[in-house]
Amino acid sequence: MQKSNQEFLLELLHTPSPSSNEMAIQKKWINYVTRFADEIRTDNAGNAIGVLNPEAPFKVLLAGHSDEIGLVVNRIDENGFLHFEKMGGINPKAAVGMKVTVLGYNQTVTGVIGVNAQHHGGLKDDFGLEDLFIDCGYKTKGEAADYVQIGDLAVYKTDPEILRDRYIAGRGLDNRTGAFIVAEVLKRLAEKGCQVGVYAASTVNEETNMGGAYFAAAGIEPDMAIAVDVTFATDYPGVNKNKHGDVSLEGGPVLAKGAPINYKINKLLEKSAQKLKMAVQYELTPRMTGTDADRMRLTGRGVPVSLVSLPLRYMHSPVETASIKDIDEEIELLATMISELTGEESLNPLE
Repeated sequence: MQKSNQEFLLELLHTPSPSSNEMAIQKKWINYVTRFADEIRTDNAGNAIGVLNPEAPFKVLLAGHSDEIGLVVNRIDENGFLHFEKMGGINPKAAVGMKVTVLGYNQTVTGVIGVNAQHHGGLKDDFGLEDLFIDCGYKTKGEAADYVQIGDLAVYKTDPEILRDRYIAGRGLDNRTGAFIVAEVLKRLAEKGCQVGVYAASTVNEETNMGGAYFAAAGIEPDMAIAVDVTFATDYPGVNKNKHGDVSLEGGPVLAKGAPINYKINKLLEKSAQKLKMAVQYELTPRMTGTDADRMRLTGRGVPVSLVSLPLRYMHSPVETASIKDIDEEIELLATMISELTGEESLNPLE
């Protein structure tokens, strides 16, 4: 990965973007993509879309969501402590003792997620988010209310780290890496050239309702859509591979197989991987994918979809970890496949 590309990825990962509050990261994404896109579009959901060849009749939509999981303040008690619910798939056990950045309506503030000391009985075995709270140093409800109100969001206060020049670790790789990848695919295609219309979307709200993907696909009406997301790596201690499959970092991009996935799109991806002599991995999505693909597929007259995922360790924790090599290969795979499309392809599996 080139240094400039890595700097852009790190900038995205540094930027808080909890679901429903993606505006800051979207503006940074647009600022980067506008340098090589033919056109930039936005919509009322908050999606940011870079377009190549907007006049081409055959349209390919790439969707990588920009939102991350977070916390949402639901109560401020009399002593100034903030109580919260989850905005997306927060694991209470991972939240214990973490620092957080509270995106207050009046000021961004730092807080810590307090925990009852073990000397005082500690946490109960079946604790939930309702047993935790954020301590920002306020002494009263009134003092807290000068900076924070109900509905304000918070994210873990962590910085992304490069591990051994090989892996990248931090919060929210799910799925700011996807927003990064679709931008880089568009950049590569702007350099290589392609015959089809390409719509690279940094989508919103995937972690909560996937509404951004619906807005994007309904507005664009693509002939083909590919969700660019993350999936569970199983190459670390304690994971049952017999139950969860065998997916590893540096094993290559992961293609989904299952009822929602268009057979012919996968064949095009596999053909490009063979040309590149690139290994790919597989995951099963028998009924649903749990990604933007599910919403894009059911827009308009129906959209053929595929899902290409980045192997990710420690999903929905403050230290999600992925391989830089896998990111680079996923960009190369998608750019190669799309650059070879003529726009005459039939995606009907019966033809």
